[in-house]
Amino acid sequence: MDENRRTVRPAKAHDAGFHRSGQTHRQILLVLASLCLVLPGLVLLVSSGRLSLEPQPARPHRIGLLTGGSALPAWDAFREGLRDLGHVEGQNILIEYRVADGHPDRIPALVAELVELDVAAIVVVSDQAIQAMRQATTTIPIVMVACDAVAAGFIASLARPGGNVTGVTCMSSAVTGKRLELLRDTLGTTPYTGVLWNAGDPGKQVEWGEIETAAQTLGGQLESLGIREAQDINLAFETATRKHVDALVVLGDGFTIAHRSEIISAAARNRLPAMYAYKEFVEAGGLMAYGPSLMEMFRRNAYYVDRILKGTKPADLPVEQPMTFEFVINLKTAQVLGLTIPHHVLLQATEVLE
Repeated sequence: MDENRRTVRPAKAHDAGFHRSGQTHRQILLVLASLCLVLPGLVLLVSSGRLSLEPQPARPHRIGLLTGGSALPAWDAFREGLRDLGHVEGQNILIEYRVADGHPDRIPALVAELVELDVAAIVVVSDQAIQAMRQATTTIPIVMVACDAVAAGFIASLARPGGNVTGVTCMSSAVTGKRLELLRDTLGTTPYTGVLWNAGDPGKQVEWGEIETAAQTLGGQLESLGIREAQDINLAFETATRKHVDALVVLGDGFTIAHRSEIISAAARNRLPAMYAYKEFVEAGGLMAYGPSLMEMFRRNAYYVDRILKGTKPADLPVEQPMTFEFVINLKTAQVLGLTIPHHVLLQATEVLE
């Protein structure tokens, strides 16, 4: 045997693990010491209510609501629609309201505010506001209440809207002819009709072309009374009086809705029977209205917001059209105008205000 060769004795199990065991003991002591320092503070936070051990609720979704007009009762229908789908304002959803009050020059600033807030979706009412929002963002989902959204260029088609815009649209060509027809039947003759419309609204430019086409079919002459600002309203009625217009059709958008009181008052002063776009005009004293229900369109918009919040892209949500239309008559206004509504016209009304 080589005397220089050394025999190495294997370490015993407790020898090999001694150093690690001592290190572990020191780590345990450090952890216990830290807990002694931290636990009293945690107990104090929990007892004071500043720290909850229960699961925290998800952060509320923030959405925008922009209108070129004024606040409407239809907003209540929108909020009710959201509640039916589990979204309660002030709890799990926050709504940022922006109202132009019929002043188109305010719309760009309001659009910029909502885009800056980086909301999850924006409900936009009036074609001018929709156009401004589309120019400001291609990423934030836009849920619209619009007239003829295809003709105005807001969407590619109803089934495949494309881009970041979806919602509810009223194909105005389907109702313009009916408005002229009901006005003719009410007066018992084909009137020389003035058309009061927001000439700065791209959707109303489309609708003006459609009402021209309808008039050619039904007969009768039209007088364009385009307005862009509130001070244009009286000028439009002066033109109507000077040209001996017999009746009036008022196209509905955010601008005319916001100024409905001034328009209705001017129609009464000039003793002009007028057909409006929405029930809200008749409730404010207008003679009659034929068109879709704003309440129902806003309620339906809640569905679109819900789908978007759950991850569906606007491009994958087909745009819907109203299925029912309201024909509302104000008999008190008819009496003031000295107008008797024919029985066969009254029978067509969905609602008569007395």
